[in-house]
Amino acid sequence: MLVELKQIIVSPGRQLLLKDISWQAYKSIQSELGVHRNTRTSYYRGVLEIMAPLPEHEVGKVIIGDLIKALLEELDIDFWSLGSTTFDKESMEAGVEPDDCFYIENEALVRGLTRINLETDPPPDLAIEIDITSRTKLNNYEALKVPELWRWNGTNLDINILVEGKYVKSDKSRTFPNIPILEIIPQYLSMSIAVSRNAAMRAFRASVIKINKK
Repeated sequence: MLVELKQIIVSPGRQLLLKDISWQAYKSIQSELGVHRNTRTSYYRGVLEIMAPLPEHEVGKVIIGDLIKALLEELDIDFWSLGSTTFDKESMEAGVEPDDCFYIENEALVRGLTRINLETDPPPDLAIEIDITSRTKLNNYEALKVPELWRWNGTNLDINILVEGKYVKSDKSRTFPNIPILEIIPQYLSMSIAVSRNAAMRAFRASVIKINKK
């Protein structure tokens, strides 16, 4: 008996793995899932992962995204934020929906675009993944050539820089080389939860201005 996709329920914090999924089947499932949904997908060479995030996952995603936007604004760097947009590339048999992502160095190349085609357009310069319930796999991000990937596990932030096609763990951000990202992002994320978001954002902006003046 065949089971239709609409019959499958993925509980929050859980993931569903499907193997031997062709590119055409992956795109069909993407279409069937639709745009307005509470699941995210990741695809690499026939393996499709469907995930349903927990509320704490969404909190981390929003706060870290807000901190990055504040950082870019204080540094007066143009950017284009595309959230959990689906990025995929048939020639690499890879697809991903990051928790958040930013075009920074290549912002001018995608500014105003309503569709991104990685066969001709560059990938995001920075992607964010919240690894509360599972560890993000690197292979599809490597295949899509995303230059920098941050992974937050609820306690620690990992910075991964793409070097010759493979990610290397780094203590400095490629995008923000003069900012102590590993220190200040967790610090102000914790503050926003313990005190308040607005107080944390004000303190964060002030710290960035201070660092930038040195």
